[in-house]
Amino acid sequence: MSQRIAVIGAGKMGEALLSGMLRAGKQPGDLMATVRRAERAKLLRERYGIEIVTNAEAAKSADTLILAVKPQDMEVLLDELSPYVSANQLIVSVAAGITTGFIERRLTEGVPVVRVMSNTPVLVDEAMSAISPGAHAAEEHLRRTEEIFKPVGKTIRVPESQQDAVTALSGSGPAYFYYLVEAMTDAGLLLGLPRAVAHELVVQTAIGAAVMMRDSGEHPVILREAVTSPAGTTAVAVKELENHSVRAALIAALEAARNRSRELASGHE
Repeated sequence: MSQRIAVIGAGKMGEALLSGMLRAGKQPGDLMATVRRAERAKLLRERYGIEIVTNAEAAKSADTLILAVKPQDMEVLLDELSPYVSANQLIVSVAAGITTGFIERRLTEGVPVVRVMSNTPVLVDEAMSAISPGAHAAEEHLRRTEEIFKPVGKTIRVPESQQDAVTALSGSGPAYFYYLVEAMTDAGLLLGLPRAVAHELVVQTAIGAAVMMRDSGEHPVILREAVTSPAGTTAVAVKELENHSVRAALIAALEAARNRSRELASGHE
């Protein structure tokens, strides 16, 4: 018998998951979603052929509920869902900073909860999704969660205590790469290149470097050294990066992001 899955709050992340599950073989009749606006409901219904329901209807009939609302809306949502959710269902939360304990305390005793930190490349099927079980989640629940997120990227299991670090590294991670591309493009302008040319050079170089790291299995130090000839252009560039403490700045930035994630999470306890 097919498992019914409901996406509660089908924004960009929720829609990406719906699309991924359909491509992976789920039938439209196995999926449902909740949204706030009528025009959004119409779009999702026409685009994917899925049923648009209320939060209560989803909680009554779905085997898995994916909570994709904003963190500040989570407590009100859980109050709404609580009368209908049982320990036979699986709750998957993709809300940043919301712990499994926060959700478990607001639902029936024994409800399995899995927390996921994904990132925006979910929109192009290249997400990195870190999965953590709550107190009542078993292996079966982790596998079901992985089946939802694998069509839109890679998954990894981590203890929930590491989720703040995950948020700093990969949840916020795309922004760091965009920042680097922006800076390198600006440098290309200063070096005399047209903006469009500089942008294309940097973006394709970033894609190529990422694919090499992923597919070669080589440590990034080995790959960097392969580009760095003694006293060559790359060597002097890397020396300047070290002189400006770029490595130390990145470490400090990620520590700050980790600490902020902890602060946000503590506000939802």
